[in-house]
Amino acid sequence: MRDALGARSAGRGGANLAFADNGAVLHDNPGALTAVAGEGLVDVNFDLLVTDLEYADADNPHVDASDNPFPLAQTTIIRHAPGGWSYGVGVYSTAGFCATYDMQGPAAFPGRQRYKSIGTLARILPAVAYQVTDWLSVGASLGVAASHMELEGPYYLQSPGPWRGAPTLLDLQATGASPTGAVGLQVLLTPTTTVGLAYYEETRMRLDGTARVTVPGLGQSAFDADFRMAWPRSLGLGVRQEVGLQGVLSADVYWYNWSRAFDNFRVNLSDASNPVFAQVLGPQIQETMPLAWRDTVSVRVGYEHFLTERQVVRAGYIYHRNPIPDGTLAPFIQTTLEHSPSIGYGWQNECYAIDLAYQYSFDRPRDVASSDFVGGDFDQARHHTTAHWFFFSFLRRF
Repeated sequence: MRDALGARSAGRGGANLAFADNGAVLHDNPGALTAVAGEGLVDVNFDLLVTDLEYADADNPHVDASDNPFPLAQTTIIRHAPGGWSYGVGVYSTAGFCATYDMQGPAAFPGRQRYKSIGTLARILPAVAYQVTDWLSVGASLGVAASHMELEGPYYLQSPGPWRGAPTLLDLQATGASPTGAVGLQVLLTPTTTVGLAYYEETRMRLDGTARVTVPGLGQSAFDADFRMAWPRSLGLGVRQEVGLQGVLSADVYWYNWSRAFDNFRVNLSDASNPVFAQVLGPQIQETMPLAWRDTVSVRVGYEHFLTERQVVRAGYIYHRNPIPDGTLAPFIQTTLEHSPSIGYGWQNECYAIDLAYQYSFDRPRDVASSDFVGGDFDQARHHTTAHWFFFSFLRRF
């Protein structure tokens, strides 16, 4: 899950629940819409992710993943309406993972093999908010979440049964959509102190697609794929505190329910194009990929200092405990990033604003003695991950 959407939030360490100065608040806390200044805004964000993923095991002393820059974008429109109402809609790239390695495969598939994964979550969110009193506003969003998943490479079947541990060469692609939404509120405790609270429900996904499977001795077959997964529910609490005339301190704390959402991925393969597969493996292959992720608490703190009425500098820090146990850590998903310092700069006048930010994410190397994945492909492994985020935002107020 991304720690920040947009340059303003990223520059101050992802803190955004108690703010109303950018479009991403529609995603983070729909209860903030009524506090947006003026008659509303349009906010367009462009982000660039550059990763540095490393992997090593007994057959691969050191391998770097393909470091392809990954562009992302978000956009939001928010408007006020009579009677204390506000509304808006936004499109956001919210979460994901991606890795591509070319390295020595296991004994069943010797030689160079590609290990590739892609997982994405995008949200299209209409939202509405209401100003209940001078100090309290509430809001909700309800929209569509779209996910795309790809998994390619050597893979040993994990589900209990006679074919547990059978080696395969898998190429899976699936896409799907599901309802998603959040509720939130903002409370103005004092003229200088704002509190925000937001809750996202779990987004359960059923992705449809295709798969191509190669099994030694059986050959190759295409399948229809039914992929089941979920993105976690979350609960966040944030505080914004003005400090003197030029400073703003902020802090957000998030809980993510990874233990339920990423307990496992389930895949059902049916309608084999090769009749030999149906005769030997049965009409369907039901596979469960173990994950066993842990719940996490993410802490985001930031500071803004206004140099002038038009210029502001920002700095922040994010801590997010690694949710992946060593036993299910694999080169397909290496999202072990824990620490993320950030800096930012913004310029604005009455109608327009431009913001820039940079975020550096890193963790310590992770060593896996014995993997929980059957087959031994990921035993005696070391993982190390870093990432660079570059943010640019353009905002226009009505």
